[in-house]
Amino acid sequence: MTRRVNSELLLVGSLPAESAEAAFRLAAGFFEGLVFALPDGETGPRGGWVTYERERLVRPNEGIATLAETASPTGLPRHAYEKPVFGVKPGVSAVRWESWPRIDDAIASYSLFTSLRAAGVIPAGVRFQVCLPFPASAMNAFKADFAHDYPIAAAGFEDLVGRELARLFAAVPPSDVAVQWDLAYETQDIERVLAWTSEGAWERFAGPVTRLTRLIPAEALVGYHLCYGTFPEWPMYEARDMDLLVRMANFAVANSGRTVDWLHLAGPRYLRSEDRSFFRPLVDLEPRDARVFLGIVLPIDGEPGLRRRVDTASRYISDFGVAMYCGFGRQPGKDGAETMRDHAEVVRAVRQPG
Repeated sequence: MTRRVNSELLLVGSLPAESAEAAFRLAAGFFEGLVFALPDGETGPRGGWVTYERERLVRPNEGIATLAETASPTGLPRHAYEKPVFGVKPGVSAVRWESWPRIDDAIASYSLFTSLRAAGVIPAGVRFQVCLPFPASAMNAFKADFAHDYPIAAAGFEDLVGRELARLFAAVPPSDVAVQWDLAYETQDIERVLAWTSEGAWERFAGPVTRLTRLIPAEALVGYHLCYGTFPEWPMYEARDMDLLVRMANFAVANSGRTVDWLHLAGPRYLRSEDRSFFRPLVDLEPRDARVFLGIVLPIDGEPGLRRRVDTASRYISDFGVAMYCGFGRQPGKDGAETMRDHAEVVRAVRQPG
């Protein structure tokens, strides 16, 4: 199969815009010719990423109890230990959700996307990008009795994802969509840096890979975003090297039950830009037909920093695009438009010289 994604840049998901329309308009202008798909920016209530699932799915479910509230004085968690804690109620063996608000948002955003594309704002041939959290990321707040509660919640969530993917593709043509699975807590779980999780971290990643990705129609593009999160600092955990991300990526490519079209692997903090040992595991990456994007665009050091990281990574992988370490909707900056403009200018300067 011929590789279907060949762009220089991946937009990971969240963008610093006030609305989906603003995100589409700004991104279409700044990133034209660089990207194969546009996300809606994950604006509004989705700005806190899986805070959305905690508040819209987990908290309201009648089978789930809130064991501890958000500890932040503002009501918004500032770090992992200020998140609410949930538990499955005694006697509950299964939880069910009827619908996933994130899919409602995707369908609404696609309608806006097609209108803007018809008006010439979004270039023809650019796909609509939908970013969806993987189970261990979406259901990460079961801290009190994780070994008992998480499998029940995760089973209900996987059932929901299967039904809601069908609803998404009944409303949106698969040939016009790029679906990205977002994994941040999965990586930390496998690295054993989450104190509240239990044994079985690899299966919490691998099982959904084999069960969920095959449900996405072949006409749709599919990618995996592998990073270590940005809440509150980024990365939340800096790995010794890229070995785990490479192993996860290789497993996903080999076991998704369909073509994987792109892989996003987060890079290091800027001080390790020339650390060859960090990038060396890339020699073992087996992407097949997937376009590899390295998350090595950092807001802190601009064009010179990106050049350093590209030069180091190029010792171990010859063909790759670039991306921000993670989504950058909450990235500090002068304003959202300036942040996106800087992102595009840095990438063009390094990846499209002359």
